[in-house]
Amino acid sequence: MSDLTVRTDIEFNAPKAEVWKGLTDPGMIKQYFFGTDLKTEWKVGSPVIWSGEWDGKHYEDKGEVLEIIPGEYVKYSYWSSMSGTEDKHENYQTVSYLLKEEDGKTILTITQQGSKDEAAKEHSESNWKALMEELRKMIEPHPASPEGEER
Repeated sequence: MSDLTVRTDIEFNAPKAEVWKGLTDPGMIKQYFFGTDLKTEWKVGSPVIWSGEWDGKHYEDKGEVLEIIPGEYVKYSYWSSMSGTEDKHENYQTVSYLLKEEDGKTILTITQQGSKDEAAKEHSESNWKALMEELRKMIEPHPASPEGEER
């Protein structure tokens, strides 16, 4: 595993519990994460399997829950079947989500360690930002439309 690290901070106008649910609930993940199916128990040592189809190709990415404080922090290992690397320990990355709530807003820090090169690091960073924007649309309150305006 390399030492290239992605760190992204995202602020949500939503309580920590809603952001946590969006990061860990398979039904919500499927809605914003390219239709990905997630299987895990979110317990230390339990496998994490992401599967689906991307550009007409089936994928199955995997990892293991390494640490968890429900509602606040999770760290897991991660390997992508589309990474072009073998499914070996040294090719796994680690990903963590840390949530902090301040004044009704939640700050999510995503850290992904072990990108194989700078291009992979940049790809991960842009993916995380795009995915979290989709999650934001799902969980943040929407302003009411002006009276008389049809949707």
